[in-house]
Amino acid sequence: MSLLPHYIHIVNPKLKHIYLSFNDRGELVIKSPKVSVKQIEKLLLKKAAWINNAREKLSSKKGKRVHFEEACELYFLGQAHTLHLIKYEKNRTKLTFDGDCFTLYYSIYDESVFQRHIDNFYKSEAQQYIPSLVSQWAETMHVSPEHIRFRKTKRQWGSCSAKNTLSFNTMTMKLPIDVIQYIVVHELAHIKHKHHQEAFWKLVATYLPEYKSQVQTLKHFST
Repeated sequence: MSLLPHYIHIVNPKLKHIYLSFNDRGELVIKSPKVSVKQIEKLLLKKAAWINNAREKLSSKKGKRVHFEEACELYFLGQAHTLHLIKYEKNRTKLTFDGDCFTLYYSIYDESVFQRHIDNFYKSEAQQYIPSLVSQWAETMHVSPEHIRFRKTKRQWGSCSAKNTLSFNTMTMKLPIDVIQYIVVHELAHIKHKHHQEAFWKLVATYLPEYKSQVQTLKHFST
């Protein structure tokens, strides 16, 4: 019986090295140039401790991608809410939230459609909630962002371009309010400092002295 973990192997001849990562479903993904199975197995044995540690961290994260075939929940403003799937007669899909739980009504079971409705919910909430927060903090910090954009991303919670356009991950709405506030202040601080050096962190600390607490909370959430 093999002790090696299940994995997905993607061969890309343009790669020079072997890379390990996890996808949205928590599956181990190996990307590499053309290599033998023996080389892959040797690497898996060598990286076993890292793989187990990374998997444990992923499994403990909040706000992970929903697996609709299981009992599931959605995070909103830092709180977990049960997601109910209910089949009904109307030929459409609808997601509702009553402040306590989410309900996804559907006539045809289609996980891609379900996920699109969830993504749209977060995007709509972000567009309503974050601009006013940006405006308040921009005035306090004496900075002026050019534009605000929203999109779902896999790795970043937010960014500030060279031209001071702020972009926010729509999944930010999963987070507690104080953490959303930290992300806003963080990106606004980049208008003055396009780096993460001491001057940048001093500016963040000027407005959020306890920002390190929000950074730690952020590590427990998945984009």
